[in-house]
Amino acid sequence: MAELNDRDLTEQGLSSGVKTGRILLIACGALAREIIDLQKANGWDHMVLTCLPAIHHLHPEKIPDAVRKVVTEKRADFDQIFVVYADCGTGGLLQQACEELGVEMVQGPHCYSFFEGNDRFAEISEDEFTAFYLTDFLVRQFDAFVWKPMGLDRHPELRDMFFGNYEKLVYQAQIEDPTLKTKAEDCAARLGLAFEYRFTGYGDLKTALADLN
Repeated sequence: MAELNDRDLTEQGLSSGVKTGRILLIACGALAREIIDLQKANGWDHMVLTCLPAIHHLHPEKIPDAVRKVVTEKRADFDQIFVVYADCGTGGLLQQACEELGVEMVQGPHCYSFFEGNDRFAEISEDEFTAFYLTDFLVRQFDAFVWKPMGLDRHPELRDMFFGNYEKLVYQAQIEDPTLKTKAEDCAARLGLAFEYRFTGYGDLKTALADLN
């Protein structure tokens, strides 16, 4: 079986057909691998995954309308629709859209919170306001989602301006992968930050999806 790549994972299509207890998951492409792993591990074959481009993280204002479009187009094909995004920088607009559409979404301000566990993240956030977080996806896509969008590939001298107030990089690992850990350590070094490894697993993402069953 060919290895999945992030482009494929963020461009999955939808099946069509009659309702048969199926649940449509509208997810951020940055969560695709994790959701697929959970589906396989738990036999959630009734869940159909479609992912919006992970690059929306750089333009969160696009997320609510993109979710609206999929819900409107596919509502009739599914018994339930669940939005696998947290607020993700939308300033409450995604929650508002979901309420208007009558669909539920993952709770929390962002994926760093629900991977940690929202309750746990709320406890430690006051002590970690100088932490920069990476997930498995962001470690894999560090250059595409951090280094290049910030212009650090062209102007590395901007690093201290962007990251001068941070003290450490926290790698929230969803899977235990030595290669990813090494790459995350390199990311921390490139940003001039101390490194902390934290295995979170799937956190509240797993709980949220399990509660749909």
